[in-house]
Amino acid sequence: MSDMTVSVIGMGRMGAAMARRIAGAGFRTVVWNRTAEKAEAVAGEIGAEVANSAADAAASSEVVVCSLADDAALMAAHTGPGGILEGIGAGTVVVETSTVDPETIHSVAGRYRDAGAWLLDAPVSGSVALVEQGALTSMVGGDAEALEKARPVIESYSKTVFHLGGNGTGATMKLAVNSLVHATNLAIAEALVLAEKAGVDRLKTYEVFAASAASSPFLQYKRQAFERPGEMPVAFSLDLVRKDLDLILGLARRVGAPMEQLDATAEVTARAVDAGMGDDDMSALAVMLRDQSPA
Repeated sequence: MSDMTVSVIGMGRMGAAMARRIAGAGFRTVVWNRTAEKAEAVAGEIGAEVANSAADAAASSEVVVCSLADDAALMAAHTGPGGILEGIGAGTVVVETSTVDPETIHSVAGRYRDAGAWLLDAPVSGSVALVEQGALTSMVGGDAEALEKARPVIESYSKTVFHLGGNGTGATMKLAVNSLVHATNLAIAEALVLAEKAGVDRLKTYEVFAASAASSPFLQYKRQAFERPGEMPVAFSLDLVRKDLDLILGLARRVGAPMEQLDATAEVTARAVDAGMGDDDMSALAVMLRDQSPA
């Protein structure tokens, strides 16, 4: 059992899985969620304490791990009433794993420095299954000393930890990684539907994809979702894909990076969401294309 207390803020699918790994690694664990019932359910499962607020969670901890839905949720949890900054103590490290705009990270990092604490932007790549295996990839931006303090916690759910530089570099790298993920997702959907419409069986097509030079961990991970549309649990919704694409393209515009392929991915994703598919898994782009006649 470690002497370190770790708080986990946000009990969505990823946050809850991280809390389980952190508690399982022997850290005294405190959890908080805007909807208290979610925090209470996870706490009961792993023997954690439930904080009354994000501020109370931060005040009790040496490391705070956050897993939040978007930039607005991040700002509310960090800077809003009862937020982390109200309870933060000197020397505390806040590990922000959410996928957000690097500018959002910059907007709050200075406030932690003023409080004598640290903020690490440390988003992750991988699924809930990889959290459960402790096999995520963490992409960290921020102070090296803060990373070393938080490293045992981060390594409880990560197999690989990259320190990329100062604040904002972790958030930037996550957007770069997700630009590849979302482009790959559409490429798989298009290629699968192409083969099907030309008369090749869907399962045989994917079997060939998986054995070909185009195979990748993502292609393997999404296999059942593409092969059996609508039958598998939603792992990453098209609404979240659209959110990511907005962040990526916003960053691209600011830095002057051309993203012509991602512009096309964003257009197709927007059509799917506007057609009422926002709650569907990202692999549902193949369903839309399958039903679509060529222009």
